[in-house]
Amino acid sequence: MPENDLVTPVILSGGSGTRLWPVSTADRPKQFLNLVGPLSLFQLTLQRCQQDNLFGSPIIVGGAGHAQLAEDQMDEVGSGPMAHILEPCARNTAPAIALAALACENPQTPILVMPSDHLIKDVNAFQNAVRQSLPLAKARWLVTFGIQPTGPETGYGYIQQGEALVGSVSSFATRKFVEKPNREYAEQMLSDGGYFWNAGIFLFRADSYLAALEEHNPEMLRAATKAMENADRTGTRILPDEQSFADAPSDSIDYAVMEKAEKVAVTPVNPGWSDVGSWDSLFEVLTADEQNNVLAGDVLAVNSHDNLIQTDGIRVATYGVDNLIIVSRDDQIMILPRGQSQNVKKILMEMNRDD
Repeated sequence: MPENDLVTPVILSGGSGTRLWPVSTADRPKQFLNLVGPLSLFQLTLQRCQQDNLFGSPIIVGGAGHAQLAEDQMDEVGSGPMAHILEPCARNTAPAIALAALACENPQTPILVMPSDHLIKDVNAFQNAVRQSLPLAKARWLVTFGIQPTGPETGYGYIQQGEALVGSVSSFATRKFVEKPNREYAEQMLSDGGYFWNAGIFLFRADSYLAALEEHNPEMLRAATKAMENADRTGTRILPDEQSFADAPSDSIDYAVMEKAEKVAVTPVNPGWSDVGSWDSLFEVLTADEQNNVLAGDVLAVNSHDNLIQTDGIRVATYGVDNLIIVSRDDQIMILPRGQSQNVKKILMEMNRDD
């Protein structure tokens, strides 16, 4: 593939990952943790876009507080960024992606936007979906990737496919986006068919995204443009002007662009995806023992089944307990039933209230 046709990965690494407390912390959030093996989720994201005949050097968009951590992890997997954009403040995904699009030297560059904290087991299937979608992106479509649902999940948004696109082997016009549904609606969508989980992964030309932003949220584009014009640059690091970027409305790409633009396509794919967004979802992607326990660290689980137990120090021993999540990190221990890990945020709210 000619160099100017290579896809530029844009990796969003600014998330806080609070739902995986107490392991994920402000100093070392979820994307920089080795949750599923010897590499962090951030490093796995970098690795899935290191194919020389498809991808160019990545653009990383993340927080200034994690700049050195991110660069150390990039070095470990031999990934040198085209640019490392350090957000001076958090303004959600739409402005963050605008910064990356503005950093592209060639405005026609196709960019692949990915969260840094997701897991994709079948990298070949994912890369093939990107290849198949590339002609659409070059033709100024905004492409999103829809994950084949495996159940009526209420924690994800959904995308409904419309008509098949002429000249595309696997993509469809997008009919509508659906916010996180209740269980009844989720079951109905699965029964109807043609609905996919919204993984927050996108492919489009940099100028196509900026044009859509100019049409649907010009104030955001003006703020991002001014922030990049007045940015401090040192090597590959780019620090956008804080005051300018703070003026950008805080909004997700779905709300700001994808739900409003006309030429939006969805490419269904089934790459073994997980957002690893909770302790329950982590249990589902890790290998269990003969008692269906997922254990890490110094753990003894006797006559105990279907538990996730992790410790980084003190020994954890159980007898006769089932369906629990037990996580010990430093001087913090969290215990809650499996299926209730969304309530980690309630624990943190109470702790912050006490502080």
